[in-house]
Amino acid sequence: MIVAFVIAGGSGRRMGLEIPKQFVEVRGKPVLAYTLEAFERHPEIDRIVVVCIDGWQDEVRSWVSKFGFSKLHFVVTGGATGQESIRNGLFAMEDECADDDIAVVHDGIRPLVDEFVLSDVLRVCRLRGAAVTAMPYNEQIFVADDEFSTTKYIPRETIRRVATPQAYKFGLIVKAYHEAFDKGIGIHGSSYANTMMVELGHRLWFAAGSDKNIKLTTPDDLELFKGYLARKTSGGLD
Repeated sequence: MIVAFVIAGGSGRRMGLEIPKQFVEVRGKPVLAYTLEAFERHPEIDRIVVVCIDGWQDEVRSWVSKFGFSKLHFVVTGGATGQESIRNGLFAMEDECADDDIAVVHDGIRPLVDEFVLSDVLRVCRLRGAAVTAMPYNEQIFVADDEFSTTKYIPRETIRRVATPQAYKFGLIVKAYHEAFDKGIGIHGSSYANTMMVELGHRLWFAAGSDKNIKLTTPDDLELFKGYLARKTSGGLD
């Protein structure tokens, strides 16, 4: 079984909106619904678990009939941090998932995930057990000596931009979350599933990524998403 855990527990303060950004409507549909459509359509996804900010659970559940999300299995309440939200989703499925099942973790505010990206992260996960969507980094990266200067750079050939979707064998990732929260490792600040796994000593394997798979963090990102939908509707983009 392959279960998609779509993380939508954030409040979206940086967007400066009155409602969480994952529920902002674009062309009559919430951002999060666009994200769920990608997983609903993908033939390898069996179930979807949405980890949702408190107070919006019933809204998401209503989408089963409104948008035809037949794979929506659970709506789980998010935690105080991103890591707590992922943990809540995974722990909710412990009694239903086998160790060899696959857990796909994805940001709810990345609504432009392509089928080939999702397919490749699943392929790599089957082979290796832990797969992350990754892209080369095309800019130069310098390490700041202080606020104003630098004497050191990181060769860009040695770094990757890692995003979601990420995929893990269920037994591996759920055991890692138990360990991480028991020991306080990899769960603080901006930590995510991928960084936690590395801190716990696990190797991650790269899968295909896409520049289109943007994360809607700022108002400019939201405008980019609207622009993509407009071009797609007009036939200018696949």
